[in-house]
Amino acid sequence: MVNFSDFEKKTKITFKDKKLLTQAFIHRSYINENPSTGLSHNERLEFLGDAVLELIVTDFLYKKYSSYAEGELTALRSALVNAVIISEIASHIGMNDFLLLSKGEAKDMGKARQYILANTYEAYVGAVYLDQGYDVVDKFVIKTLLPKTEEIVNKKLWRDAKSLVQEKAQEFVNVTPSYKVTHESGPDHDKHFTVGIYFDKALIAEGKGKSKQEAEQKAAENALKLKNWLD
Repeated sequence: MVNFSDFEKKTKITFKDKKLLTQAFIHRSYINENPSTGLSHNERLEFLGDAVLELIVTDFLYKKYSSYAEGELTALRSALVNAVIISEIASHIGMNDFLLLSKGEAKDMGKARQYILANTYEAYVGAVYLDQGYDVVDKFVIKTLLPKTEEIVNKKLWRDAKSLVQEKAQEFVNVTPSYKVTHESGPDHDKHFTVGIYFDKALIAEGKGKSKQEAEQKAAENALKLKNWLD
């Protein structure tokens, strides 16, 4: 079994209930492969952690951005509490080294791992909330996730790039952008896509991602930067 005391030292959060800490890192596949352990997977903790995380982020944004309207706050929260950002944070604080997965899941380092890491972060938030209370989990989220807020606001990543580029393209050049996959690579479980954004037949910019949607968003962001339409 994984030694979670190393993770406790890293986060400086020492659990009273060590089983709760372990459960936060247990993926369903591990239980399916090891049914006799008597352990539970982390999905109930993830359910709780998702709600706790949303409250912490909402409270933080409400207080910090007092001039933002409800729609802007909602978009900013969505940009923070999404699988890509949360999995980056989970990976940064070393959660990947403590995951309890089936042998098959342990080999897959593609998009599936990204979602597992994001779900584990949420499950851990739920576990900290149960074991340590709101103040401790609030400090943990503020320290790990919320520093991303400045980058998201400064780069205007909270605005949906595809919607914004469509609005600007119609306003300035009277066209509706279209998207086309220009390249894809990798096995089925770890695909990488390159997508081009076109104004009529002209290729304006390209974006890369692990899904077509992600690559389209990146292409839209790159087109906005290229056209200087971000402000």
